[in-house]
Amino acid sequence: METGKKPCLAIVVPCYNEAAVLEQTTRHLLAVLENLQEAVSPDSRILYVNDGSADATWDIIERLHAGDRRIAGVNLAHNSGHQNALIAGLSTAIRFADLTVTIDADLQDDETVIADMVRLAGEGNDIVYGVRSSRATDTWFKRTTAQTFYRLMSRLGVKTVYNHADYRLMSRRAVEALLCYEERNLFLRGLVPLLGYNTAKVEYARKERQAGESKYPLTKMLSFAFDGITSFSMSLVHMVFWLGILFLLIALGILVWVIVCIIQQKAITGWSSLILSIWFCSGCVLIGLGTVGEYIGKIYMEVKRRPRYNIKDERL
Repeated sequence: METGKKPCLAIVVPCYNEAAVLEQTTRHLLAVLENLQEAVSPDSRILYVNDGSADATWDIIERLHAGDRRIAGVNLAHNSGHQNALIAGLSTAIRFADLTVTIDADLQDDETVIADMVRLAGEGNDIVYGVRSSRATDTWFKRTTAQTFYRLMSRLGVKTVYNHADYRLMSRRAVEALLCYEERNLFLRGLVPLLGYNTAKVEYARKERQAGESKYPLTKMLSFAFDGITSFSMSLVHMVFWLGILFLLIALGILVWVIVCIIQQKAITGWSSLILSIWFCSGCVLIGLGTVGEYIGKIYMEVKRRPRYNIKDERL
């Protein structure tokens, strides 16, 4: 970006069946661009990424684009997943934007702090994280599981930002660096902190969803968490190894006990305990094999080098 020139801002919004909130989201984000007229280029725009929605999401995006050129859209050929939709948006935005903000379409992230993100970017920060100040709007279950997840990731050695999802600002060079990470098992919350550029945080209170329903039910949240753990940490494999060592030590102890019983000519009883031990050990073996298999499966997905997404249409 030239010195003295206003940066061009792109607000990337992944959408999956968001027809119910899209027009309201657009009004809020256009208001953000209006308030940032003195800070960003007039070429700044909102970039919606339609992630294979089954409703009228893309039709609405096309209509909004026809009425206001500050609204752009990318239509993916099929549902590629939230993380891939973000990458598609970033890959498109980098063609014209100096600063890129990623935010969900559900109106829960406070869009007004984008102004603070832009200000902090102007102070030399390449990445500005949006961090939730509290989880008061979450259910007890979601709040507890989310906080447990962040703590677990930290214990496993994965660098993440506590209470940060995918609401962040990134400079052009930060986006370019991120796009150099070509793995298919994406966990952006773990990848972005690896970039190493200057970072800052802005806190905000998360709002209630205005319409529609969450696109992250329990099954998807568990799958996302497991992807994050297995994509960034070998700790589970190490745990399986040491569990195997523990079982060998227990088996050795049992062998000593059996030898003592034979010497003392005592009858060896405990058929039920033997069967339970067999089942227990077999279960642990299967868990271990499943864990190792998960890593092998990820290797399999990576070496195939399939594209993360296919773009069907663009409205830029």
